[in-house]
Amino acid sequence: MKILAFEKEVSGVTEEAFKPHLKEEAARVWELYRAGVFRELYFRQDEPSAVLILECADVEEAKGFLRTLPLVQENLITFDVIPLAPYPGFARLFGE
Repeated sequence: MKILAFEKEVSGVTEEAFKPHLKEEAARVWELYRAGVFRELYFRQDEPSAVLILECADVEEAKGFLRTLPLVQENLITFDVIPLAPYPGFARLFGE
């Protein structure tokens, strides 16, 4: 199942608080990418937050992987997690 995850920063956290954890964060993201869990990784152009596409069995599994990220463990960020389904609209072109 494809899962969309939008990063949300925790309010009141300074930019300085992130710095000691960024290399470890990148290493964990790389591990999850190599494992096929993180399939696509983006940063929003309009604000400094990540948008991830995960491949997981379900939302709970995706949340479990996201909890392994150092920035999540340090309570610097959280994620909105959204399960995705294939677009069914093309079926209307070909009948039921």
